[in-house]
Amino acid sequence: MKIDELWPELSWIKNPQLRESTTKTWELALERSVLTAEDLGRIPFTLLAGPDLKVSFMEHKRCVVHVARESAKKMMDFFGEELPINLDIVIAGAILADVGKLLEYELDEKGKSVQGTYGKYLRHPFSGVSLAEECGVPATVCHIIAAHAGEGDLIKRTTEAYIVHHADFMTFLPFKSRLEV
Repeated sequence: MKIDELWPELSWIKNPQLRESTTKTWELALERSVLTAEDLGRIPFTLLAGPDLKVSFMEHKRCVVHVARESAKKMMDFFGEELPINLDIVIAGAILADVGKLLEYELDEKGKSVQGTYGKYLRHPFSGVSLAEECGVPATVCHIIAAHAGEGDLIKRTTEAYIVHHADFMTFLPFKSRLEV
């Protein structure tokens, strides 16, 4: 499977160099991972929501990209020059935020995704930045990868990083902990 089939949202990135480095990062991650592109459409997107989660890694990740893009566009509409937002950076950051999970996850003997030894030492924000830097992804996008998860709560985030962080958490937290009414 080609990366642009896995990620049709890559076409939203207008900057050709950024689109190419984002694509290369996913190619490199799949090359180094025990997971295949097909696995990403089957495995749950998180190990924290319990065994019955049916939302796949790719369903969640693509949703994050769509939510982040639409949120950024609305903020641009309402705030204009008062809060400059680079939409390419938001989209690339959202596409790459969890690329490090391809190194963090392993499959057990039953084909279920589990955190591997590597992932116990280096969570996906760290491995994701390493992969992205190796592929020439700019620091503005690597910052989003590094800051999208809880680790980012210890640093100042760019506007684009806040957008991706909140898009990620608003599509994750209801699966982890929600009030049933």
